[in-house]
Amino acid sequence: MPIEIVARLQDVDAAAWDRLNRHDYPFLRHAFLVAAEETACVSPATGWQPCHLLMRDDEGQLLAAMPLYEKMHSFGEFVFDWAWARAYSQAGLDYYPKLVSAVPFTPAGSPRLLCQADLADTAPRALLDRAIALAKERGASSLHVQFPHEDELPVLQQAGLKLRKDCQFHWRNRNYQSFDEFLAQFSSRKRKKVRRDRRAVSEQGIYFQRLHGNEMSAELWATVYELISRTFLNRGGMPYYNLDFFMRVAASLPANIMVILAQRQEQHIAAAVFFVSTDTLYGRYWGSDGQHDALHFETCYYQGIDYCIEHGLQSFEPGTQGEHKVSRGFLPTNTWSAHWLAHDEFFAAVGQYLKQEQAHVDNYIDDVEAHSPYRRSPDQEAP
Repeated sequence: MPIEIVARLQDVDAAAWDRLNRHDYPFLRHAFLVAAEETACVSPATGWQPCHLLMRDDEGQLLAAMPLYEKMHSFGEFVFDWAWARAYSQAGLDYYPKLVSAVPFTPAGSPRLLCQADLADTAPRALLDRAIALAKERGASSLHVQFPHEDELPVLQQAGLKLRKDCQFHWRNRNYQSFDEFLAQFSSRKRKKVRRDRRAVSEQGIYFQRLHGNEMSAELWATVYELISRTFLNRGGMPYYNLDFFMRVAASLPANIMVILAQRQEQHIAAAVFFVSTDTLYGRYWGSDGQHDALHFETCYYQGIDYCIEHGLQSFEPGTQGEHKVSRGFLPTNTWSAHWLAHDEFFAAVGQYLKQEQAHVDNYIDDVEAHSPYRRSPDQEAP
């Protein structure tokens, strides 16, 4: 079936798109992606030109889709290929533009090849073939599929892309009934450390409020965004998403966005923004008005774990990087990306590099798991 290219997701029927998001990932919702475009967070001006792929039947019904962007840089992807771009430049070649299938600024795994269930054996490959053809037509150096679902890895390889492995630190709910039951799985020393963190926050007179999108006022959003922006500025940048984006998503997807506000003496001193699916909590943004002992750990991690336990969510993905998460109960979890480069020699070199890199990632995961805070079973104890 022919595959069309659309430069504005607003032109695609929301219900038709969301039907393809069969597991209801919040970041793949039509409202989320359209909000990014309509608030100009995702636009040619920011280096993200939408060129989404759509497959329809003869009656115009949407059967499959692939979120896709033409990019003039590598910011906001969280899969780092700057070294590849430098190598291209040193060889006198252009690395940009490139095509990227991703949710902008969102390092969370979810399907990239959306389709009806009865087309799962054919539509994903057709979308990938069209994406590679589009890269050639536009003179793009490459196609990159960032944070795809693991079920998509075989078809990505079959289409000629090479896989890149990395890891994040995720928390899994083992049917805990309380935070104390979760902590009971820790070794004594690690358990004391978490309790010390939580006690330090309480002793500062800090308390918390959890609000979903429909409970957030415009004034509160302005406060939250100011806190987030201040923290970003301290690191040399600004948030990728603007205040208008958060307010639009809160209005259109109120159950899928949640803010944890830290307060002291009725003043908002910190905030963390989360997204919620039917089974997973996603930590996305954090901000504070200054340094407060252990407040980041409490707001971004412990409060999130509390929320997952209370609401029966099975996993918590707090974002990228951060080995400090391990001692708080988050363990390494595989993440993936897939890559195709038009230049044969560079593609072969990248393929060799990815094999070596994966061996390092595997060793790193083994090393980190050896420092897990969870108590070992008797057969795992060292002699």
